[in-house]
Amino acid sequence: SWLLSDDQINHRAVGYVEYWRTVYKIVDRPGLEQGAGIDLQFDPSRHKVTLNHLQIIRDGAVLDRLEDVKFDIFRKEKDAEKGVFDGWLTAHANIDDVRVGDIIDYGSTYEITPLVGKELFFKSFASEWEEPVALIRTTITWPTAQPLHVKTRGTQLRPSISSSGSDSVYLWEIANPKPVKVEDNLPAEYPAWGSVDVSSTANWQSVVDAVAAHYKPVTSFPADFAAKLDAIAIKHPVPADRMVQAMQLVQDQIRYVSLSIGAGSHIPRDPATVLRSGFGDCKDKALLLASSLVRLGISAEVALADLDQGRALDQHLPALSNFDHAIVKVKIGTQTYWLDATNDLQGGKAHNFVQADYGFALPLSSTGGLEKMPSPVLTSPSVQVEEQFDFPRKSGDPLTLTVFSMYEDANADWMRQKLASQSLTDLSNTYLQYYSKQYPGIRSIAGLDIIDRRDGNVLSVKESYQLPADALAANDLAKQFTIKADLGGSLPTPTMVGRIGPISLGTPFYKRYSIVMRNLKARFSGEQIKDVITPYVSLKASWSNTPTEFRVGWNFQTLETEVPAKAIVDYLKSVDDIADNLQWQYDFTYEDPPLAKVKVRDPAMEQRQVIASMFLLSLLVGVPFFIAYRRSRHSVFGG
Repeated sequence: SWLLSDDQINHRAVGYVEYWRTVYKIVDRPGLEQGAGIDLQFDPSRHKVTLNHLQIIRDGAVLDRLEDVKFDIFRKEKDAEKGVFDGWLTAHANIDDVRVGDIIDYGSTYEITPLVGKELFFKSFASEWEEPVALIRTTITWPTAQPLHVKTRGTQLRPSISSSGSDSVYLWEIANPKPVKVEDNLPAEYPAWGSVDVSSTANWQSVVDAVAAHYKPVTSFPADFAAKLDAIAIKHPVPADRMVQAMQLVQDQIRYVSLSIGAGSHIPRDPATVLRSGFGDCKDKALLLASSLVRLGISAEVALADLDQGRALDQHLPALSNFDHAIVKVKIGTQTYWLDATNDLQGGKAHNFVQADYGFALPLSSTGGLEKMPSPVLTSPSVQVEEQFDFPRKSGDPLTLTVFSMYEDANADWMRQKLASQSLTDLSNTYLQYYSKQYPGIRSIAGLDIIDRRDGNVLSVKESYQLPADALAANDLAKQFTIKADLGGSLPTPTMVGRIGPISLGTPFYKRYSIVMRNLKARFSGEQIKDVITPYVSLKASWSNTPTEFRVGWNFQTLETEVPAKAIVDYLKSVDDIADNLQWQYDFTYEDPPLAKVKVRDPAMEQRQVIASMFLLSLLVGVPFFIAYRRSRHSVFGG
């Protein structure tokens, strides 16, 4: 159990010194496994770390373990598989002779020398933990002449401020804070726990000033790349077309690798170096793209963003550490575009390519403040899938299945990247495994047929399968034949117990799924398939039939980006209702008896029936009325 978290920060001429003291008690065997060692993580380019003390308190006696401690230092790149290398090191030490019931007390000092933004200071700390803790204490000693700014999020905690010579001492203490339950699927805008930001500035321009000089577009390029830009200028006189061509050039030519080591975590490499190496991270590619656009006569600048928490940037104080991504802001006339040079293989033209959407961004030359990126609005399905089942016309023939999938906009970009990152064989096997679970014995009879209309940002995939006659007959598969709409990606289903925060539904989603069954011997009905419509998600089903064909379709769409906590019961019920309406079983061996009356869905016939009914109704009402009217006229005028 945690007893103390004590964080003390003191200003110095360049940077600051941070002292951490941590005290905890080993209460059980799992705690012993976790607590019998300590890890000190640091960036050797800007941190100098000292272990000040290491003690075990046992039955009231203090046992000093500092002299005996031995550290193993290793580099653990947690995002290496993503091509990201930050250079941080971990110093690990096992503590000798630790027992259940012991109290571990250790303290370490970090001398921190910023490599970028040396005049900036920022600290953020949690005011509540997921686990019980007896005391959280944070102290910051800073020159009174340089007052600090404080901003809270999800808490009303305020510091006590006192004077110590020429310094001000800011103190926060929280005794026995109630453990917080971090809820799943929270929007970035909603604080998962209470936190406090402390910053040397309240102006985002200060962050811009710290790095803007490193992001000025360059004017010279290697000859071969300059020739490519010149070719774009000649072939595409319209600025918006030039923009898209330059974006795709940088996306396609420079692969993603991030060497965010030392100052490289904030400063991009020179575009010429990036071009020679053939790789770069978001900073490198953003500067290269902005420079390319400026050469093409287009106003462009690098902007900082955050991939996960960007929609909540306006809730925080300014800091370089608030950003983990770099994009490009483009201005053509009155139109603003947001480009992500790391979003490889994007398709589309200026009017329909998918722009970056990470919430807020900080342009590095124009405004000196946060700007909101527009979010996409889906007015039509961006994924459409149709499964066409052709049942055998005669005994012994196989069933054939043809699947047509069409991806548009962001989904086309995603699919294009997926095709580039894995072999067609692997992807084909993945698809085959999906259908094999529903239809054992099915086999692929052709390779994937892919058509990529990149300018329109539409990508189509065709799959072809056969199910042999014996497999169709086995286990009464045809009599218990499953049709299923695969909406891809499940809706979040967090627990409703004690839910406080809203539920994030993620990026907008709109998918059309259709299933066609042909060569049937009866009409089949889909009247049992229901619509599920709420303010947050919508599933609309449709069906039609002929004597030989049965069609079912589902339109699924998220209508909002989040669900308020008060609506969680209704929302979770709608998720269950949607799942219940996506999979059905039919006996497709059934044959209609002569003149069988089966539910038919034929819109044209329904319209004719309505017209006929109205005509009959007019006869039933109108003729007697007309006769009565004639009789009335005869009695009044006498003949």
